[in-house]
Amino acid sequence: MNATDAVARESELAKLRSSVRDFLGADRAEFGWQPAVDSWLGSWDEGFSARLGAAGFTGLTIPLRYGGHELSHLHRYVVTEELIAAGAPVAAHWSADRQVAPGLLTYGTEEQRERLLPKIVAGQLYSTIGMSEHGAGSDLAAVTSKATRTDGGWLLSGTKVWTSGAHHAHQVVVLARTSPPDPEHRHAGLSQFLVPCGAEGVRVEPIILMSGAHHFNEVILDHVFVPDADVLGEIGNGWHQVTSELAFERSGPERILSTGPLLFAAIRALGSGPLPDDRTAAAVGDLLARLISLRQLSLSVARTLTARGDAANQAALVKDLGTRFEAESVELVDDLLEALPPNPEIETMLRTAWLHKPMFTLRGGTNEVLRGVIARGMGLR
Repeated sequence: MNATDAVARESELAKLRSSVRDFLGADRAEFGWQPAVDSWLGSWDEGFSARLGAAGFTGLTIPLRYGGHELSHLHRYVVTEELIAAGAPVAAHWSADRQVAPGLLTYGTEEQRERLLPKIVAGQLYSTIGMSEHGAGSDLAAVTSKATRTDGGWLLSGTKVWTSGAHHAHQVVVLARTSPPDPEHRHAGLSQFLVPCGAEGVRVEPIILMSGAHHFNEVILDHVFVPDADVLGEIGNGWHQVTSELAFERSGPERILSTGPLLFAAIRALGSGPLPDDRTAAAVGDLLARLISLRQLSLSVARTLTARGDAANQAALVKDLGTRFEAESVELVDDLLEALPPNPEIETMLRTAWLHKPMFTLRGGTNEVLRGVIARGMGLR
């Protein structure tokens, strides 16, 4: 890209950012949703997702022939950043737009693309991801759910856990073993399947947080028949497919801005009162400097994906550094509240942030495991 093209793209992205902000302001004024911490996980609003799709802000990277907008990952990054920073209720369409769409475009059949991608563009496909198990969280090579060949398809059995939104979703994308484990080749013999949540043999059991909130579920698969038409990608290629998919899950603005609505509200409140003392100003400045640096790293992943490069290592780094930043931002805002008058909106978000804080470094792969991924990517182990 030459300098002229770069300037034109920046202007285009700025216009897109402005239009998303206008949409969010008008939609919140009309429908009354409140900004939330971790909105991409817990704020499920199918009406909002449909309105977002109708406004042209979902399916940005999906080709025109499937109803999409055929734009770059940088365009999608801008929209994602604005949605998360605003704490908008995006959970319904989130996994489908973030992970399922790229998977379908790279590995899906033409029939699967024609059937599912237009629904993702419309913000009306609700999908959950069935990777983790009780004995296989970050170590996905240890999954024990299995798929056995049968006439016309496969029979799936096993249990998936931490499946966000499965109690609302249309489908779950299941990672399962299609051949016995091989200790010498732990990543071999895995495959992916598109499983309707209403299929016979699928049972969804809630996992309730201490707060009473219900985002997570356990999904039990009891000899669920999946036709060959719903195999995603190639049998035995599941490990390669999910690791490519995880680059989209781990690198976006939601890995650094889950607490953004809380942080920005606290800073605005500080700015509307007396000048903060030097200690407070330094703490806020340090946090924002880190946020700016993390944002540049996250943007570099979007640029790599736009160039069709491999961003797995960069994505793991974003997730590790970003989720640690999110956890520390909760503690800082808690300290800042001592300098602020009572603010119910901030206090509500802070309570949610404290409850969610332990999850930040777990979901999407624990940070400890991701450091191993990063080290291998750098040739250190």
